Amino acid sequence: MKSDKYENNEYYRMQNLPYEKFISYGSQSLTDSELLAILLRTGTKGINVRKLAETVLAKSARYGNGLLGLYHVPLKELQQIDGIGKVKAIQLKTVAELCTRMAQAKAKRNLSFHSPKSVAEYYMERFRHENVEHIMLLLFDSGLHLIEESILSKGTVNASLVSPREVFIHALQAQAAGIMLLHNHPGGNPIPSDNDIRVTERIEQIGMLTDIPLYDHIILGDNQYFSFQESRLMAQAPYSGSVIQEREG
Repeated sequence: MKSDKYENNEYYRMQNLPYEKFISYGSQSLTDSELLAILLRTGTKGINVRKLAETVLAKSARYGNGLLGLYHVPLKELQQIDGIGKVKAIQLKTVAELCTRMAQAKAKRNLSFHSPKSVAEYYMERFRHENVEHIMLLLFDSGLHLIEESILSKGTVNASLVSPREVFIHALQAQAAGIMLLHNHPGGNPIPSDNDIRVTERIEQIGMLTDIPLYDHIILGDNQYFSFQESRLMAQAPYSGSVIQEREG
């Protein structure tokens, strides 16, 4: 039982309210700021821990929605908040990284390279925090087992360039039996650009000539993706219109 000293102490009550709510109602009942308050443990002079957590969220909101912004907010900028020193700033950045890795691990359980949806869900977690385009090449053996993955290029926020020559140098060196391309659209819309379509057609044509087929080109957006294979924008099937797939969950 708490002593009267603590029961009547407003500072103590405000510091520990998120803990008490967690015990009574579970973690899902807590707001983002309350979850951060538990992590931060204490506030600073004149600022209780809940208010400090709200300040952290306000700072991270400049870099993304809610808790997602913690991944991008610079460590030094977190330390500019009164009450957030180096240790607490590192703790916050560590939690952001842990959340990303947990999401990747969850997506990997369902990863199948026969399914564009599962491929998109897995790699979406890898690229969702990137603010420039990345083009990734996946190399496979004859059983569609992943041999190697590599980043071919990192572009500007608007575009990234990929060389078909570079693609097949990688494929030949690895003795790959097939390839797949993925890239992200930082703006969130996965609809392919004219350049995306031209590059895909060119790589597919060269793949036919070299007997190293392009299985798919998947564009990752904000919780949605575009698969050239599913949308029938590849030679294996007639085109029947764009298909943008929403990610579940």
